[in-house]
Amino acid sequence: METSIYLSGQYLRNNPDYHVVDSRWKARHILNMLKRQNLSVASVCEVGCGAGEILHQLQLALPPETRFSGFEISPQAFEICQSRQNERLIFHCEDFLTQEIEPFDLLLCLDVFEHVEDYLGFLRRLRTRARDKIFHIPLDMSALSVLVGSTILKRRKKIGHLHYFMKDTALLTLQDAGYEIVDYFYTPVAIEQKKGLKSCLLRPFRQVLFRLNPDLAARLLGGFSLLVLAR
Repeated sequence: METSIYLSGQYLRNNPDYHVVDSRWKARHILNMLKRQNLSVASVCEVGCGAGEILHQLQLALPPETRFSGFEISPQAFEICQSRQNERLIFHCEDFLTQEIEPFDLLLCLDVFEHVEDYLGFLRRLRTRARDKIFHIPLDMSALSVLVGSTILKRRKKIGHLHYFMKDTALLTLQDAGYEIVDYFYTPVAIEQKKGLKSCLLRPFRQVLFRLNPDLAARLLGGFSLLVLAR
């Protein structure tokens, strides 16, 4: 992983809230996936947990016996996590893949592997670490993002994306890394979240096209991510 921006504090300077504002929204979609597949989990791990708010939101919603672990390499993010820690929600400032830990019931990898230089190697090493895996993958590649250009460059500079996906390449990436795709759906971030003036102007067009043809909406206008359950 290109770790310098996460270890130096540059990522925090670029993103002062560490995406806490998106956490309840992401947790809601994760809970939706668990409900769709009727999955019960006793242990949940998040790799690259950021500020830890997604795990906190899941703890509020899942049964009281469920235990949660968050792993984060950024010391700045780990410091933010501490206010959310409790006896069933523990955070670690460690590289998850270097730890000898019993497999979890559910592993969360949310908006992470697009930051990793050797993303296929990273995914292959994750595969045996949990029974079920949920990935949230930003779909940066769209006709609009390629046409404008600055959108992708901004994500590279501010958020640290090294790789850019559309739905088909995201799913094929997981399959190439040895995963079985169990279920997936779009998370319409640009429709459900307020993300600036341009996004607000495009929202009505995205809403209409998404109702008619979700795949076309994602490929043409962008503003979507993919939530994937894999084994």
